[in-house]
Amino acid sequence: MRIGELSRRTGVSVRSLRYYEEQRLLQPERLPSGYRVYAQSDVVAVQRIQALLAAGLGTQKIKHVLPCLRRHDDGLTLSCSDLLDTLVAERDEMLDRIRTLQVSVEALETVIAGSPQG
Repeated sequence: MRIGELSRRTGVSVRSLRYYEEQRLLQPERLPSGYRVYAQSDVVAVQRIQALLAAGLGTQKIKHVLPCLRRHDDGLTLSCSDLLDTLVAERDEMLDRIRTLQVSVEALETVIAGSPQG
């Protein structure tokens, strides 16, 4: 399938798909004319990329995680045990940022509650 069809099937813009290729997350076949040709497996790959981006991972980490994802009864599982520590560390950093933001929200709540209009 061509890039427009992949875009329609995944709901991801052509621009994003080109970016994924630039980041080596997708590696479509190229015709002599230069057109990209994607496989059905690329639909799944794009869906996984989108899920990992939504989970807060950057493309450099996704590049390492993507080949290690496998379908499991309950969703996705990681088949490369060496990446588990990386994902745990990433999760812990996210939780730290959430805690910091929560403290900021609480500080703002105090200021808002103390204001004449609060």
